[in-house]
Amino acid sequence: MIGDLIPWLVPAVVLLLILGSAIKILPEYQRGVVFFLGRFQGVKGPGLIIVVPGIQQIVRVDLRVITLDVPSQDVISRDNVTVRVNAVLYFRVVDPERAIIRVEDFNSATSQLSQTTLRSVLGKHDLDEMLSERDKLNADIQEIIDSQTEEWGIKVANVEIKHVDLNESMIRAIARQAEAERERRAKVIHAEGELQASKKLVEAAEVMSANSGAMQLRYMQTLSDMSNTNSSTIVFPLPLDLLKTFMEKAPAAGQPKQPEP
Repeated sequence: MIGDLIPWLVPAVVLLLILGSAIKILPEYQRGVVFFLGRFQGVKGPGLIIVVPGIQQIVRVDLRVITLDVPSQDVISRDNVTVRVNAVLYFRVVDPERAIIRVEDFNSATSQLSQTTLRSVLGKHDLDEMLSERDKLNADIQEIIDSQTEEWGIKVANVEIKHVDLNESMIRAIARQAEAERERRAKVIHAEGELQASKKLVEAAEVMSANSGAMQLRYMQTLSDMSNTNSSTIVFPLPLDLLKTFMEKAPAAGQPKQPEP
């Protein structure tokens, strides 16, 4: 009986193998680029797809965002400083047909393009701009890469510079520059404080000179502040204006009082 089933078993197995290779199931995040005898036929999916083995071919394309690490690149900045810079690139396929037909390997092509663009863009900026204006540099790199990968059906979502590595001598030079900058700011702030204080002192002197009572009140306040100290010796300063007032009111000793007219 088994011998009678063998002639039917072999064709059944072959048929199952053909059906297994003909049935394709694509998830929601994938599309299939179908070729009929080498010619582009269409983009299918997601879901169940039937292809004719030997006549039709299908290439799967992932539509999710792909994270691409850009290897470290040696970059010479505009001020002739050599640094090593690496970045990360986020992109996705928006047109599966162009991503398969117009470029051999869109992952490798995008990686090579990102490396050359990174060196080209950063080489036009100074080291200070690389360290302080990363958002602007990221936007410039993204715009350039996106404009060139659009022909491949690829959309660049974001570019982020991860590290800017410097040698030890340059790190020490930057530290000295930062310290000198902090000292300069401290001196400027101190000078501005001295200038403001001198202006206030001039204004106070003008007020006291115009009003002798204000001078006397300031004198009494000074004596009160000196009495609160623990010093055993107290020096009483006498303003010349105060002595002049007493000299005008009291005649000198030994001189007769002038008769009134």
